Order: sequence, then C-alpha cells, then structure tokens
Amino acid sequence: MRKATITDIAKELNLTPSTVSRALNGSSLVKQETKEAVEAKAKDMGYVRNVMASNLRKGVAQTVGIIVPRINRQFFSNVISGAESVLNDAGYNVLICQTEERYEKEVYAIDTLLWNQVAGILISHSIETSDTSHLSKALNSNVRLVQFDRVFYNIPDVKVVNDNYHGAYTATKHLIDNGYTRIGTLAGYMTSAQYRERLEGYKRALLDAGMEVDERLIFKDTIIRETGYARAKEALDLGCDAMYSAGDFSALGAMQAAKEKGLKIPDDFGIVGTANENFTELMTPSMSSISLKPYQMGKAAAQAFLNDDGSNPDSMITIEMELMKRESSNRHKESK
Repeated sequence: MRKATITDIAKELNLTPSTVSRALNGSSLVKQETKEAVEAKAKDMGYVRNVMASNLRKGVAQTVGIIVPRINRQFFSNVISGAESVLNDAGYNVLICQTEERYEKEVYAIDTLLWNQVAGILISHSIETSDTSHLSKALNSNVRLVQFDRVFYNIPDVKVVNDNYHGAYTATKHLIDNGYTRIGTLAGYMTSAQYRERLEGYKRALLDAGMEVDERLIFKDTIIRETGYARAKEALDLGCDAMYSAGDFSALGAMQAAKEKGLKIPDDFGIVGTANENFTELMTPSMSSISLKPYQMGKAAAQAFLNDDGSNPDSMITIEMELMKRESSNRHKESK
C-alpha cells in the first residue's frame, strides 16, 4: 500500500498541506483542536514522518549513526541496543551501518552519514581499517565522534574500550590455576589494538606464573571457527593442553579439534573464549568466556556522545570484563 502523505491528510480534513505540516510540528500558529484532529487522522491513516528529510530541511541534526563490523554478532547487536536506549530517550533517531569487516564499506558509511547530516557517529572499526583519514573528515565536519571496542588511539575523540589486557590476563590465570601447563592462545588480528592488548595480557599472566611464553603456541590472526579449528590441531600436536582465545568462535573451533582428537574437556584440554556469545552457555560442555558487557558499552558510548562538548577530546571510558567460569576450563570446579 502507498504510504499516507501530508497531502492525503489535508484532503481528508479539508485543510491545506501547510496547515497539516505545521500541526504535526506543533506550531503555535495552529489551534489546539486542529492539531488534535490532524494527529488523530495521521494516526488513523498510518502516516509516518520522514524525520531525516525533515531534519535536512531544517538544518537540524537529530540523528546519530552507528557503524559496526557485523550486525548479526551478539556483541554488536547488544551495543546497538544499549546505545539506542539512551539516544532514543534523548530524542535522537539511530541510523545503523554495517561494514562486514571491509574498509571501503566503512569509508562509504562515514560518507553516507555525513551526507545525511548526522549529529554524531559511534563507530567500531572493521578488521581491514588502518587508514583513518575518513575519521578526520567527520571531525572536520564538526560531527561528534565516539569510537568503541575497536579504536584508534591517535584520533582526538572520546573512546569507550574494554579492559582487554586484564580480561585476557584473568582468563589465562584461570587456566593456570586449574592446573594447565602448556597454554596457547588463538589471538585475533594484530591490526586491531584490542587483540594486541589481549595478547599482552595472556603473555603477562604466563610470565607472572613463572611459565614460558612459547611463540609456537601463539596463533595470530585467528578469530573465526575454521581457523581456530586448524590452529588448535597444530597446538595439540605441540602438546598444548589449554588455550585462551581472543574470540568465542575460534574457541569453538578449538573445542571441535580437541574432541576429534579424543580429548576430554576439561580434563585433558581447557579452553576460555572471549565475548560470551549466546551459544557458550548452551553447548556441551559449556564454554568459559570473558564477558564484554556490550549493552553497558553501548549506553556508555551514547552517553559520551551526549556529554561531549569538545573540551576533552582524548577522554577514555573503560568497561571492565568479567570471566564466566563454565565447564570447558573449570577442572577444579571454581565458583564464578
């Protein structure tokens, strides 16, 4: 069905389109009874305002763009939900863009949002992103920019990050405390600061326990299930008895490799992932994972946008990570 327009409402009420437009915008030039009649008729006809077009006409930005690598990841969908809960209450609409981990799509998303005159952009970068000139374009347009999760520290904006170092440290120490002695890691992409920080946390936990950091058991650029499976098979051949994974999907691949080798989890092999995806609690055995608290991160990013007056361009907000102890690593049956 064709959407109802202001002209359609005007014909139904025998009013001019300009009067209907003023009524819908709460103009003081329109009588209250006329406003009520217009609003009732608009609701009855299913009229939906084109807020973005209205903002462009007025030169007023009441829209915030959110750019994420993948919408279908639980982490990013929860970040969006948290951000929306704050932004909608503050009177902002949200426009969501997905880069699918591609740099060129991230650049296109920035250009699209700037063309639509958004008031701000909340962004978590694609794995491919290394050039940040497109972010400068946003800042030069006086658009408030907030980076979250995957950030570039050299950009003068507000950043909302996870405590990646201590999260990885906690996960690795948990494996050590459960008696594992040959602990490897499925590290993420080293182009991203968050994965570099997790790798450093893993290394420090081993060193603090007086254990060797074996470079052969560090598998970089490993974050999806397929590569996690392949790298875990290599690690098991090297005598690895546990792994900290920078992501849950690569950890899932590692569990598959261990099971195929006939190892019992957690007795023979332990694993801790990162992100606390929905499946981690439901699988058998359940997977230990570091929770990133994405809903809280989304709310913090949105609030940072609302509070940003430009006076502190390098401010940092850190979200604590929490270890969810489950069957895949809990040989000693530690409580959470």
